[in-house]
Amino acid sequence: MPTYDYLCEANGRVVEVSHRMSESLATWGELCALAGVNPGDTPATAPVRRLITGGAVVSSANLGSTERPCDYGSPCGSCACDPGG
Repeated sequence: MPTYDYLCEANGRVVEVSHRMSESLATWGELCALAGVNPGDTPATAPVRRLITGGAVVSSANLGSTERPCDYGSPCGSCACDPGG
């Protein structure tokens, strides 16, 4: 079965789960139940959305990172990292 990353904006967590392509999860409670994780203080009815991932381009390990390309040596091209420029 394919693996999907889901984001809960209520708590900022990304959880990876496997399910059929025809299935989709809508709430934090459904996601936690399928992934076998503790829902914590987040309401079970909090909405989640499936993230679009392109292979290893985006993963739950680096989602939400505040690093900019120029922070680790890659040029950012048009200086998009510079708020003044």
